[in-house]
Amino acid sequence: MKKLIFFLVLLLSIGNVFGQDKGDAIVGEWLSSSKEGKIQIYRQGNKYFGKISWSKNPGNLDTKNPDEKLRSRTIVGSVILKDFEFDGDNEWEDGTIYDPKSGKTYSCNMELKNANQLKIRGYIGISLIGRTEVWDRVK
Repeated sequence: MKKLIFFLVLLLSIGNVFGQDKGDAIVGEWLSSSKEGKIQIYRQGNKYFGKISWSKNPGNLDTKNPDEKLRSRTIVGSVILKDFEFDGDNEWEDGTIYDPKSGKTYSCNMELKNANQLKIRGYIGISLIGRTEVWDRVK
């Protein structure tokens, strides 16, 4: 019985390790569809985040941010993707995306179309009401 329990624990551990590696497929730098910014996606714990690493206009401030204290910060360095979880297949779900142009935060899902294209779907309420962009991996 002890051997069976050990074997099951080992299998679950191996599955989590390999699943997480597949989840890291989005880690790296991505160019937005407008070509105005680059977003560095990284893993923190079991969740994925993204911050603006480059902007066409690097001195722009986050003037539309609903938090008045953050309006004086530059857009570069701002975390705009938060709390994504890998679903074990090919999608990252249950996160949010912040749009510095409007100052609004939306629910968001991401899907890797191929090794170099990431589909971003921001929405309000349900995924049907939203907008999709495709970002390209920076090589």
